[in-house]
Amino acid sequence: MSAIEETIGNGAAEEVAPKTKAGESVIARFMKFLCSVRFGVFLLVLLALASLIGMLIMQENVGGFANYYASLTPAQQLVYGKLDLFDIYHSWYFNTILAVLSLNIILATIDRLPKTLAQVKPNPVVPARWLKGQQPNTSFEMEGEKELVRNQINTALRMSGFKDPVVTEKDSQMVIFAEKGKWNRFTYVAVHISLLTIFTGGFLTAQLGSTGSMPLVPGQTTDKIFETAFDLDQMNEITKVVPFEVTCTDIQQKLIRKEDSISAGNTIDWLTYFTIKDGATTTTAFVQMNRPFDYRGYRFFQASFAPVGRARNITVRVTPANGGNAQDVVIPRNGEMALADGTKIKFSEFRGNFKIGKEDVNEDTSNYPNPGAILQVAAPDGKTQTAYAFGSQMSDIPAAKNPILGYTYQLVDFEKVSDQHILSVQRDPGSNVVYVGFAMLFLALVAVFSFSHQRMWAVIEETAPNEFNVLFGGNANRNQNGFNEKFQAFINKLREPKNGVQNI
Repeated sequence: MSAIEETIGNGAAEEVAPKTKAGESVIARFMKFLCSVRFGVFLLVLLALASLIGMLIMQENVGGFANYYASLTPAQQLVYGKLDLFDIYHSWYFNTILAVLSLNIILATIDRLPKTLAQVKPNPVVPARWLKGQQPNTSFEMEGEKELVRNQINTALRMSGFKDPVVTEKDSQMVIFAEKGKWNRFTYVAVHISLLTIFTGGFLTAQLGSTGSMPLVPGQTTDKIFETAFDLDQMNEITKVVPFEVTCTDIQQKLIRKEDSISAGNTIDWLTYFTIKDGATTTTAFVQMNRPFDYRGYRFFQASFAPVGRARNITVRVTPANGGNAQDVVIPRNGEMALADGTKIKFSEFRGNFKIGKEDVNEDTSNYPNPGAILQVAAPDGKTQTAYAFGSQMSDIPAAKNPILGYTYQLVDFEKVSDQHILSVQRDPGSNVVYVGFAMLFLALVAVFSFSHQRMWAVIEETAPNEFNVLFGGNANRNQNGFNEKFQAFINKLREPKNGVQNI
């Protein structure tokens, strides 16, 4: 086979690398192995398996890890810890696989690029013997002046999407060559760059990113997140400072059944309202279950809540002690309402299980066994006293019937909400890089499978005055069926008589 035939051979034969020569050095063999597709696929499988393990085994920076860790057997705790399975994305072997796979992609690109450059180099003149071996190919006789035959073939090629056909004349032969989509030969480079971009973004996130929990209580300000660190049989909580202050303004919980608890099974959504003070700039933010909030590379999203029953607002029935009509007032958390005579009632505190004395902050009161509110009542003359508003369970005790500044108070309704929402705060410096990489990969794969490098040749040989035998052939690097249809349509156009040329 001639050098030209070796260069422009069609189909899969073009992509096959030369066989390893006997006597190659160990380094040369190792380099071929390192840049081989088989080795790259093996590394991709390893990377996928490691990622699958990371999904099946809860990672230490995920909320609820402490409970998950406690549920494991001592043997599981020891083995998983020794193998870094609780933090697999930061493990040495995960980063090694990622680095070697990236090296494989780079070397494979470098190794294949010279062959690709040779494949896209125009080959306007080919032997007729080689062209007859292409699929598809055909030949037929054309009559007319040579110039008209050439123009008809060029016109048909342009109508088929081939631009600027190249005409080469040698001895008694004329060869017309045209091609399109040769850039498609380089789409593997775009795919490789896309994968490297994705890997770079993941590496940036793994090495420079952080994930922590930020408990938010209405009215409180914080600039700290808490991250769990695991060291074999010990778990430590690391406190990190974010470069801005977060002030919780409100939290809300939408329940399926109002009369039931605030458990996750009875909750449709959690809503958290807060502001971010960054220097002289204040930004209003809002997070709900399926709506995170992004700020300066930090992403806030709902993670969990404290099972301590509170009230977002309360409805208190205020009854004059000396007789008269009672009235119901709605007081928001940390808010106050004024009565007609100027008395002000402030919502000071709420307990889901009211007891005399100090509240047990670790008690699960999500079922509200004995709700009660503590109020601060201020008379018009400035005198202030503490009052209590109880639900039906304690409505008959003396403290509930004892008038405070001329009124008694009863808790008739309240909007249930947790004591605090716990947001997960994730700093992901590589997220935008990953998004760009996936967008590039999508476009590259579309280009790979939607287009192809198509080449057509026409060898024109004069057999008699104004009579020519024309051999047509071509190839495509992919989607051969589509190219065959285009080739047949091209031939059908040529067989139609026009411009004084008779095709036989």
